[in-house]
Amino acid sequence: MFSPRLKVGSYAGLVAAVFGLASYRFYEHSGPQAAPSKEQVLVGTIVQGLSQAHYQPERIDDAFSKRVFELALKRLDYRKKFLLQSDIAQLTKYQTDIDDETKRGSHEFLDLSTKLMADRSKQMQALAHELLAKPFTFDADETIQTDFEKATFPTNAADQREQWRKLLKYETLTRVAEMMDEQDKRHDRSRVASLAKEPATIEPDRSPAQMEVEARKRVLKYYDEQFADQPDANEILSNYANVIANTYDPHTEYFAPREKQEFDIQLTGRFEGIGATLREKEGLIYIEDIVPGSASFRQGELKKGDAILRVAQGATEPVSIEGWHTNKAVTLIRGKKGSEVRLTVKKADGSTKVIPIIRDVVVVEDTYAQSAVINDPSGVKIGYLRLPAFYADFNDNGGRSSAADVKKELAKLTAEGVKGVVFDLRTNGGGSLNDAVEMAGLFMPSGPMVQVHDSRGVTNVLNDKDPRVQYSGPLVVLVNKYSASASEILAAAVQDYKRGIIMGSTSTYGKGTVQRIIDLDEALPNELSSLKPFGSLKFTMQKFYRVTGGSTQFKGVASDIVLPDVLSYLDQGEKESDFPLKWDEIKPASYRPWDDQPNYAKLEANSKARVAASPAFQQMTELVQTLRKRKDETVVSLKLDKFRDMQHQLKAESDKYEAIQKTATPLALAALTADRTAVGGDSVKVNRAMRFTRGLNKDITLGEAVNVIKDQQ
Repeated sequence: MFSPRLKVGSYAGLVAAVFGLASYRFYEHSGPQAAPSKEQVLVGTIVQGLSQAHYQPERIDDAFSKRVFELALKRLDYRKKFLLQSDIAQLTKYQTDIDDETKRGSHEFLDLSTKLMADRSKQMQALAHELLAKPFTFDADETIQTDFEKATFPTNAADQREQWRKLLKYETLTRVAEMMDEQDKRHDRSRVASLAKEPATIEPDRSPAQMEVEARKRVLKYYDEQFADQPDANEILSNYANVIANTYDPHTEYFAPREKQEFDIQLTGRFEGIGATLREKEGLIYIEDIVPGSASFRQGELKKGDAILRVAQGATEPVSIEGWHTNKAVTLIRGKKGSEVRLTVKKADGSTKVIPIIRDVVVVEDTYAQSAVINDPSGVKIGYLRLPAFYADFNDNGGRSSAADVKKELAKLTAEGVKGVVFDLRTNGGGSLNDAVEMAGLFMPSGPMVQVHDSRGVTNVLNDKDPRVQYSGPLVVLVNKYSASASEILAAAVQDYKRGIIMGSTSTYGKGTVQRIIDLDEALPNELSSLKPFGSLKFTMQKFYRVTGGSTQFKGVASDIVLPDVLSYLDQGEKESDFPLKWDEIKPASYRPWDDQPNYAKLEANSKARVAASPAFQQMTELVQTLRKRKDETVVSLKLDKFRDMQHQLKAESDKYEAIQKTATPLALAALTADRTAVGGDSVKVNRAMRFTRGLNKDITLGEAVNVIKDQQ
């Protein structure tokens, strides 16, 4: 969670001073005849500053050096296709020396790793041209390991050549398979048009051999672009600085000046284009989040965790962006409102899909809290409340607050006469801490909602001070693996006070930390102005704890009632990140649980019985087991027929999810009376306002949440 509304007062000034003094140390010791380099000041300032200001400061010793070495090597050659084992042996000599380099202001490890990669890149470009000059055949029983973490660095040049041959053959194979699938689809469309006696566009078929020639051309073009896009000195320094920052925890990051601008756009919500935030990891661009109300959100097929492989402007030839940096990839993905972009993405289950999106600006209303009523056949009315993010007016400009909006929605639901509320926090990544505290207080009397602990050992208990309870009826909070930060604070408070039922994935994401951003240009002394700009550093300075004393960090919040869902096979969460802060606990706060507590044992038993008897949930459980097995099968055949069979199986399994949803008994969702009245009964405006409920009528998780509410009547 990054929360500008969380005031840190004089501590913020102290932190800035820490980084300023850290940088001055390098200026002071260099003297006028030996002006410090930008690398020396930037790396030294980050290390010295974090060693004092980070929530969990690390000693600058050999253990620190090994962490930096491990992460730097992982990111330097993530596919293990450039560096030989002899190169790794050279670099390993610096494994315990990076801490000493930092102290003396040198960067031998960075220099050598940069040189080795540059030299090997030139050699591999020539090798790629040589290998792609001859056709590949796809009838031999060969395989390739697609999980690069399981791969090994080549032992010698011959081993490296063989690895590259297989890699380029695999890249060509995937494109041939895609062309064949597209040709098959074209045949299907032609048959449908023929049966309907409609004119059809006839394109000449291509043989697999013709497709192979075209595929090799595409692969060569892609790699030539990659080899031409070598990082400059600033990018190399920025990447190295970020490696060092990330060894403290996954949310401590260095932003080069341009990257900070991108972060600001994400933070302020000024999204254009497709409306998705991106994350670069191990050579691929992943979808970090989908912006509520955006083009991607409304289109519905792009999901968090998808990896973008290729980008096409409308019907033009797609461009591969594998290996690209995020700031370059966004230049292709963004575009004018109304234009089409087609993304070829790799889903978490291994299948690939082309997703067409018409670029647009965010529809602001869809980013806010919204509610509807579910009219159950039994006659019971149940409220549905959705919150996509914990938004707030961080600059106090009279903007909207998520806590205030949820309060209004609860008032409308109460007026509607609902007998329970399902509060949907699925895929809500967090936001404002203050709003999370205020929101928890809407369901409970005044009291502590969360504890914030800083690196000085000071604990601040954040209380809801309003004794009024906005809503006191049965409550179910829906969460999943992507419910994080502020969502976890609210879910933990509801659970600890025994106020309602937390329901969904086994646990939430597990991000229980708060970050602050330091503008290094402002913190560093004027004597270093000739080396600016330095960019910014986002670092973890505080940690959240539940009122029970346990942290939400690492473990997340465990659901009271666990339901099988399509995300449950994924190993995604804080604990799967590099160097996450661990779970711990502090002294519990003084609080009084809710008087009218749910009968947890009964509700869980009833739910388990329904889930076990539900064909939809049975199919979901089977799908999850299949996907979990598929996820571990990372050795792929390079034989065309076997490869296509596997891809078709993956797609069929992926499509099962939507099919399962369709088997559910439909829920009857309707607009609230207050919302209908507000638009004068205009059906067009009512339908537009109800867009957020699209697909919810077949949502089996929501259906079971409704059953849990009914069990409490």
